[in-house]
Amino acid sequence: MKKGTIPSGEGALKQEITINRVKIMEAVLTQPYVITDMKKRLKDILMIVSWRELSNTYFHKSSSWLYHKMDGIDGNGGEGGFTEYEAQQLRGALIDMSERLRKAADEIL
Repeated sequence: MKKGTIPSGEGALKQEITINRVKIMEAVLTQPYVITDMKKRLKDILMIVSWRELSNTYFHKSSSWLYHKMDGIDGNGGEGGFTEYEAQQLRGALIDMSERLRKAADEIL
């Protein structure tokens, strides 16, 4: 048997199936991770956060950009959402805001 050829018979079928599974796994792993349900995840704080301020301060983007991200759409109306990096940025922004709120609350008494 020459190097690089696939033998015929049942073994060849198993090898072909394995190769196809690897290709499918590669395709899944290379697709970007996008969060499209951020609004649902943040429902408890939607009405108490100034999303305009958050967008401008932490992302340096317009509020409409953030609203589209929260709704899981892109600027053209297609499917969009937060990339893993943007989700980490949002998480960091919310943590920073929570620390600032806690510090302000501590200043009251």
